[in-house]
Amino acid sequence: MSWPQRIGVIPERASCFQHRGVVDALDAAVARGGTAVLCQVLSGTGGVGKTQLAAHYARRQWQSGTVDLLVWATAGNRDAIISAYARAGAQVAGADGHDPEEAARDFLAWLETTARPWLVVLDDVADPGDLRGLWPRRNPVGRVVVTTRRRDAVLTGSGRELVPVGLFTPEEATAYLNATLAEHGREEDPEQVLRLAQDLGFLPLALAQAVAYLIDRGLDCASYRRRFADRRRTLADIMPEDGALPDEQRRTVAATWSLSVDLADRLRPAGLARPLLRVASVLNANGIPTTVLTSPPALEYLGAHIGGREVDEEDAHDALHCLHRLNLVDLAGGDVPGSRVRIHALIQRATRDQLDSAEFDRVVRVAERALMHAWPEIDNGGSGGDVRANAEALHTHAGARLWRDGAPVALYQVGRSLGRAGLAVSATQHWEQMVADARRHLGPDHPDTLTVRVALIEWRGVSGDRMGTVNALERLLADRLRVLGPDHPDTLIAHALIADWREKAGDRMGTVRATERLLAERLRVLGPDHPDTLAARALVAERRGSAGDRAGAMRELKELLAERLRVFGPDHPDTLTTRARIAERRGQSGDRAGAVRELEELLADRLRVLGPDHPDTLASRARIAEWRGQSGDRAGAVVAAQELLADRVRVLGPDHPDTLMARAVIAEQCRRAGDWAGAVRALEELLADRVRVLGPDHGDTLSTRALIVEWRGQSGDRVGAVRAAEDLLAEQRRVRGPDHPDTLGARALLAQRKGAAGDRTGAAEALEHLLADRLRVRGPDHPDTLATRARLAEWRGAAGDREGAMRALRELLAERLRVLGPDHRETLATRASIAETRGAAGDRAGAARALEELLVDRLRVLGPEHRDIAATRKRIAFWRAGQVRYYLRWRAADGSPQSMGPFPQAATARQAGVWARRGGGTGIEVVAESD
Repeated sequence: MSWPQRIGVIPERASCFQHRGVVDALDAAVARGGTAVLCQVLSGTGGVGKTQLAAHYARRQWQSGTVDLLVWATAGNRDAIISAYARAGAQVAGADGHDPEEAARDFLAWLETTARPWLVVLDDVADPGDLRGLWPRRNPVGRVVVTTRRRDAVLTGSGRELVPVGLFTPEEATAYLNATLAEHGREEDPEQVLRLAQDLGFLPLALAQAVAYLIDRGLDCASYRRRFADRRRTLADIMPEDGALPDEQRRTVAATWSLSVDLADRLRPAGLARPLLRVASVLNANGIPTTVLTSPPALEYLGAHIGGREVDEEDAHDALHCLHRLNLVDLAGGDVPGSRVRIHALIQRATRDQLDSAEFDRVVRVAERALMHAWPEIDNGGSGGDVRANAEALHTHAGARLWRDGAPVALYQVGRSLGRAGLAVSATQHWEQMVADARRHLGPDHPDTLTVRVALIEWRGVSGDRMGTVNALERLLADRLRVLGPDHPDTLIAHALIADWREKAGDRMGTVRATERLLAERLRVLGPDHPDTLAARALVAERRGSAGDRAGAMRELKELLAERLRVFGPDHPDTLTTRARIAERRGQSGDRAGAVRELEELLADRLRVLGPDHPDTLASRARIAEWRGQSGDRAGAVVAAQELLADRVRVLGPDHPDTLMARAVIAEQCRRAGDWAGAVRALEELLADRVRVLGPDHGDTLSTRALIVEWRGQSGDRVGAVRAAEDLLAEQRRVRGPDHPDTLGARALLAQRKGAAGDRTGAAEALEHLLADRLRVRGPDHPDTLATRARLAEWRGAAGDREGAMRALRELLAERLRVLGPDHRETLATRASIAETRGAAGDRAGAARALEELLVDRLRVLGPEHRDIAATRKRIAFWRAGQVRYYLRWRAADGSPQSMGPFPQAATARQAGVWARRGGGTGIEVVAESD
């Protein structure tokens, strides 16, 4: 017999074969010499090109004369392997071909003892068990290459090395497509070629069959991509027929995984892999949380496929591992919490193509319920983002099926999740698409379509357009009145939302009118004693107080308390809440001691009725601490807040929103007690935890950063505060967009910090630009717009333009009188600013006179105990006395004399001295000069 010998047929080289790193890995294994592994197992899902890679390697070994014997065996089952071995045994070892089992053993013995170099390729091993007793034994001159879709543990160890074969890289995929098209005289737009490779997930088999299909039908890449994107077409519709497959391929993409699915479904626990793959086929290919696929809805669906037997989480995990062993899915992270399942998009599509309409509907419903069950309680950019992506994928795959019973709850949850994560712009875009889908699938007047419109309208408001939100809600109310009638609960909800958004838009009197209209409707529809009617009365009282009618608000609340006592009794939560509101109103009117007293009485009742760990009981303790601090007992307030924090950690856990808010309250109490460093430090620690729990883009995280900026500046680090404010503004623009209220608020904060750091002209200029944008975005009457005008006037005066400041303040007073009325606190504050500006311009007597007139009105509106009363009296005394101006003087680091001022108070000048000291100043002193 002559050598070398080749047994079996090596598959033909594929057209435009791409050299890949796996071939280099096989060569490297040989080059390691004595440490060479006898057997390389090429493992990967169907269609990644394992057979072509093995054939390329085998062909090179044969052509280079490296081996004397090359055996290529198609190894789909044990009989096929034995048959190939028997033929080889008869040819090279003289074995008796009439007994295949004996001939195979003779061949294996020959491989173990021969000195001739050999290579055995076992292509497409379906079941590792088929190789039991048939693995070639170790021989330094021999090599084995196995291709398989499996990755069972038995395929490694004992001289065997698993070599994963993945998808084409983008470069390999586009090179293949361009070369194949060029063979047929075609040249395509490189962008379209890349997009086609991406659409097909860089799967070599899919690329080969797709390019054959488009060439046969005279399509370009863009035209093929349009057909591919048409969800009405199956994979079989957009791939070649069996007789037109390229490169002697035996299966279409549509059929290539069917054998793997059958094998996975036979593995223990039998019968679960296929239905689990169906659920995964409608979710996100790039990462499905295992908590979704092991949730109770998923387990119930799996049980229905095995005769209704109970299926637990361990069974579902085992089924996932069956799919993983067949390379149908990838398990990222194993079974640990937070692990994810990845699956190729074409495997998903092939799976969906096998579903009849009824089964597809069932899978969609199961997937939606599984997502809702697995949605994290604390929803942020981590796990919340993962589940959102899966809900969006479900919508993409399911289409109209998801809308058959109305608006999908999973899509509602996506929108709410985006909002809770602080992604208001993304939430708005989501609701816009959902409204369009609802109109298409349900019709414009379907109740769910109207409800989705509400969500869109509200998120537009969150994104900044609050008056636009009010106008849109008025149009929605008209549609609900037309479609549902005036007495429908959704119509009443529309009335409530209009009142809420008028309040958010700053239209205080419009808010009162809208709330009174809501109350009238609830009285008519529900009656005077219905909880919703009484809740509307509470809102009327609160909003009248916010509009300046504090006495009327207190009167309304007391009348409401009498009604709730009559209807509900003294221990009902709503009755107790009304008492809390009365106490708050008392404190806001200046009677802080009275507020503390009433809240302590309320706390005793909440402890008795609700227990010490109820949220309302904890809230009462928080408000007592707050009002104690405002009453002057700042140390006691800090202690109370710390004790409350310990209980919230115990009851709610350290990461609960209320626990984090309690930490913010402690920081505020530290600040009020004068511990600026401790307050900033507490906020920075809170910020780190909010970033961890909520993510860096959450509204609470960004609000914490804003507070740190403000407190840093007030504690003396004015330059650092400006830098931090600039960073915060950049983040707000990135997360919220340029016109969001929080972005505009960050601009106002930056202007204030600039002014406090000495750049008064820069502060005024920044506020002028901000005012233009707030006028455009919020309108002339919004509280933020009016507040910007007040700040602008303040910094104009500080920059030396006192005449311009006075003119601006008088114009502002006219606007606040028109919008808010004469008794609103901000109207009164504007009068105080005018008096102060008048005094600073030299008219001390006029300033004192204006403040005395203001004092009369503040006493009438706020009462004698309010903190504004004492402040007004103090300023009257200041302007009646000889004016004292305070200046800060020091020497800079280079020895040059520096000065800052005048300041109205010595304490303010001393605070500026902290900034001078941090800048290296020496000889710092505060100097008083009088008229």
